[in-house]
Amino acid sequence: MKKLIILLLTILIFSCKQENKKIAVEQNLTLEKDKKESVIVDSAMVVSAKEEASKIGIQILKKGGNAFDAMVATELALAVSFPVAGNIAGGGFMIYRTKEGEIGALDYREKAPIRSSRNMYLDENGDFTSNKSKVGALAVGVPGTIAGIFAVHKKLGSLPIEQIIAPVIALAVNGYLVTEQQAKRITYFKESFLKTNNSESLYTKEYKTGDTIKNIALANTLKRISENGRSEFYQGETGKAMVHFLQSKNGIITMDDLNAYEAEWRTPIVFSYKDLRIISMSPPSSGGICLAQILKFIEPYPIKSYGHNSTKTIQVLTEAERRAYADRSFFLGDPDFIDIPVDELISDRYLKVRMDNFSFDKATSSDSLSYGMIPGFESDETTHYSIVDNFGNAIAVTTTLNAAYGSKLYSNKLGFFFNNEMDDFSSKPGEPNMYGLIGGKANAIEPQKRMLSSMTPTIVEKNGTFWMTLGTPGGSTIITSVLQTILNVYEFDMNMQQAVDAPRFHHQWLPDIIRFEPNSFPKDSLNYLRTKGYQVMENNSIILGKVDGIRILPDGKLEGGADHRGDDTAIGY
Repeated sequence: MKKLIILLLTILIFSCKQENKKIAVEQNLTLEKDKKESVIVDSAMVVSAKEEASKIGIQILKKGGNAFDAMVATELALAVSFPVAGNIAGGGFMIYRTKEGEIGALDYREKAPIRSSRNMYLDENGDFTSNKSKVGALAVGVPGTIAGIFAVHKKLGSLPIEQIIAPVIALAVNGYLVTEQQAKRITYFKESFLKTNNSESLYTKEYKTGDTIKNIALANTLKRISENGRSEFYQGETGKAMVHFLQSKNGIITMDDLNAYEAEWRTPIVFSYKDLRIISMSPPSSGGICLAQILKFIEPYPIKSYGHNSTKTIQVLTEAERRAYADRSFFLGDPDFIDIPVDELISDRYLKVRMDNFSFDKATSSDSLSYGMIPGFESDETTHYSIVDNFGNAIAVTTTLNAAYGSKLYSNKLGFFFNNEMDDFSSKPGEPNMYGLIGGKANAIEPQKRMLSSMTPTIVEKNGTFWMTLGTPGGSTIITSVLQTILNVYEFDMNMQQAVDAPRFHHQWLPDIIRFEPNSFPKDSLNYLRTKGYQVMENNSIILGKVDGIRILPDGKLEGGADHRGDDTAIGY
């Protein structure tokens, strides 16, 4: 009997090894088949969701501007050419590293209006009426994008703001080309735009691939901002028109909300993974803390030897993600309103205990797993861009309206959509938001509070020097997409383009499901994971990340990766 048991164990171990080898080979074949060449340049690069925006960013760099000037131009160019997520009535986060090695983070996340309240989306029975936090004026948070770009320009910019905004105004006047994805997206949301606004607009017209959209109203708004500065949006004609429009749609944002808004400089989350130093976004983004937890969870495991997207690699990452997202739901929120035990959450002693009950033999049930014990104690249609200039400055910026076209509210007079970021609050503890993320009291609605986010703009150093800048849209999948892209380059020796294109998977504690990118993983792998107790979703799963990144090569050149899932474009010189 003993010999029989040993024989069976030997066969099982051999089968697992063969399984992982088979998966690795199949995955490599897939990568080879879909292989795209990275864009490699000598001096500077911009990677963003639209070619027009990347070109304008590079145009500013060629005029002698730095990465921060290009950030302002690219952000606004995305508002013109990528209105599904690019914005001036949304918000975001920036991570930067200067040529001298100075690092920092800017929070220009939206805030809850002064007249907001914890139970504003609950009905008379105390039930969550989710549509109110997703569509229409009541879903709109106080915008931060314009405050953000002017804060960046004041502290780190070099060119006059008028010179930076000029090509963006020209883009709005002359128009941008509609891509196939954009044409389909506008058609899909047309009825929603009509229903929400009860009127025709620039984006209720029929468009086909190759058409040009000219946004004269937005051009005029940008002209006023260029001439009058930040105050135009928060105190001037634009701000007053915005408040009047929102209140006419039963919104609660007032001029007092706009007057009170400020972007905040934050201390980024900084941690090590092997010989990498990773700089990522701090709360109210959950990105940096969750990324730190997951990478520290997996550091003791030899995932390079397991193989890219092998079952063992998937198990380790899934269990790490499960635990990080559980902590996210309880501990994280706006640091101006709650105390967050940041150091403890990413400490070695805490994280070691959190993975003690992980076994390759069986999946951990999310129902049995809660947040950890501390002593004493997000649409998917976001967009990201990365910039490296010829001086050596690097930035990673993620900005959003939250859902696709945000609240679906569009001002014909001003030429832009409004966010629906209020849905990122925990409107009722235990109720999921549009991404299925469960919230707790730490992220409850309070006046002038910033809602928790998953945005994860990230910069990575290697051997003490700049190595990579990256980020992605994708709601709750942002963190795991950034994670896997870093690992693809560092552990699995992919170039930047391969790394952003590689198939991805995602787990977020609840619902207790691993989401796999459709038709991208071997069936044998998925079936094997099912035998271990994992719930697998593939057919109805959409991995939302569209990672854009830049890394520096050993010879000093820049290598860009623009995700093939979108219209993303890397341009440099």
